[in-house]
Amino acid sequence: MALSSDDYLNELLGRYQANFDITKDFSLGDRIYPAYAWFFSFGEKYVLKKEAQLWAIRAYEHVLFIKTDSVSKELLQEIRQTIEDHVEPELVRRGEKYPEKDHMCTYMTFVIISDRTPDKELQREIKRFKYDKGYLFNFRGHSEGKLALACLDSETVVTNYSGKELKELLTDIFKTQRGTKEEKVS
Repeated sequence: MALSSDDYLNELLGRYQANFDITKDFSLGDRIYPAYAWFFSFGEKYVLKKEAQLWAIRAYEHVLFIKTDSVSKELLQEIRQTIEDHVEPELVRRGEKYPEKDHMCTYMTFVIISDRTPDKELQREIKRFKYDKGYLFNFRGHSEGKLALACLDSETVVTNYSGKELKELLTDIFKTQRGTKEEKVS
């Protein structure tokens, strides 16, 4: 029996909660997402005392989770539109012309949990999905879109190039859940 989308999402959020702030039933634009995870990192280097700062960087990640029966071209278009209309202007730039000083990078990640595996053409579209925007010739950093799909029926994971490091985490949830079921049967 395939893993349910609720079980998969709960296991995934359990892994994210160590480093991310998580909000359930998050509203953005016209949609309510089952969960949203947010991460912030600040690094700086200074000489002798903090007033003599050499550099500082701020890095962010915003993760929106989607549960669906199946993935469609319309869903991928909706994700791109959400990045352009809401995530990038509202979460990355916070309504300003550019992100704040010392902004280095913001990852805008969408994790889709689908009951059914899409056809090969749609999987290719996911792999080709790309969003990258620089600010002030990248002096104020850039934002980048990551896309990952976990297919519950086939226990496969498809990501775009930017999201390739998510594949191991998303695949491991299937392995862990399979191991847990096998232990209960024994």
